[in-house]
Amino acid sequence: MANELTPGQARAAIGTLGAGAIAALAMAVAALKPDEGKRNVSYRDIAGIPTSCYGHTGPDVRVGQYRTDAQCEALLKADAEKHLRGVLRCTPGLADRPHQLAAATRLAFNIGTSAYCRSTVARRFNAGAWRAGCDGFIAWRFARVNGRMVEVRGLKLRRERERAACLTGLAA
Repeated sequence: MANELTPGQARAAIGTLGAGAIAALAMAVAALKPDEGKRNVSYRDIAGIPTSCYGHTGPDVRVGQYRTDAQCEALLKADAEKHLRGVLRCTPGLADRPHQLAAATRLAFNIGTSAYCRSTVARRFNAGAWRAGCDGFIAWRFARVNGRMVEVRGLKLRRERERAACLTGLAA
């Protein structure tokens, strides 16, 4: 997406990751693997976007392209870090909240950093409304399929997992 930061721009904007962000990145990467699934041969996803490995998209992806397991791991880690840094750019209060930051990184990985930063989730987090921010994940269960927004069962289940992870450590 045009408004998203490159990894280099994100590093310059955010600087070195703190311990909470490093923990969040590890949690996000581990959870993204089953969320995204891995396909070594690039394909078009449900929305028609060329995708490879663990949900990697961008101008370097061509349908039918093969990537090794090591390449897929490296792409996932770089993509997750880029999204985490983007999440921190617009919701800096998550820096010391690793569970919420990991969940927000997973959401941004799927919907894009720009969409995340404009979302109700981000607004609620910036207002310190942590539980309400987590509850906002559920709204992101739709995808554009054949030109129409439709609820996707897999996205609904993913958002429920992300919301549950986001609620970890929050007072009832």
